[in-house]
Amino acid sequence: MKKLIAMLLLSIVVLAACGTGTSKEEGSSSKSDDKVLIMGTSADYKPFEYIDSAKSEDIIGFDIDLANALGEKLGYEIKVQDFEFSGLIQALKSGKVDLVLSGMSPTPDRKKNVDFSDIYYTAKDLVITSKDSNIKSVEDLKGKTIGVQLGSIQAEAADEIAKKVDVKVEKRDKIPELIQEIKAGRFDGAIIEDVVAKGYLSKDNKLASFEAAEVNEDAGSAMAFPKDSELTDKFNAELKKMKENGELDKLIVKWFGN
Repeated sequence: MKKLIAMLLLSIVVLAACGTGTSKEEGSSSKSDDKVLIMGTSADYKPFEYIDSAKSEDIIGFDIDLANALGEKLGYEIKVQDFEFSGLIQALKSGKVDLVLSGMSPTPDRKKNVDFSDIYYTAKDLVITSKDSNIKSVEDLKGKTIGVQLGSIQAEAADEIAKKVDVKVEKRDKIPELIQEIKAGRFDGAIIEDVVAKGYLSKDNKLASFEAAEVNEDAGSAMAFPKDSELTDKFNAELKKMKENGELDKLIVKWFGN
């Protein structure tokens, strides 16, 4: 009997110890989870963010390097998620992502819904056409069809052109779709940021481009955050340091060569 009681007591002690261990594991929170930020982007905008499928399925680019550099300085791990560009603002508003880096300009309409950092890069836009189209000015677009990325600042530029000449504006989700539509003859042109456009122009001698005042009121690219997020000031402060110490210029040279 004594032996049986001793065995029962030993079993209770073991179970209690196991129960305590399980409770501690379930009740503990991973401190590193608080240091992981989800970044939204639209990975079709080389060299800002894109996938080099010949090498890997990872999203790379200027914005990715910038986000990782800022995250490291602030003690955050950055995890990147790919979205349609037109869905990035909503992803911020709904809490799906903590920040957005995607060559996004801080327009007045966007500022109503999210907060922005200072500008980290400014570029111009180009009108891309087929070289044999003989379209060399905004006036030449009269009666033509021009493409832009859905939700982009270039869409606003196209609306400005439409006020001057009779042009049809079509929208697509991805930049490569705009180029394909030009090649297929369905679009007569497309408005694309110059550093992105130059990548296509350098690879295809059947494409041409021109600048137009109507498409070059770009406010530059900035990081976007949810309204009143404490991250805005934190990232902005580190961005300012990177501008001052030359780190940002090094990234610009790496990805844009200027």
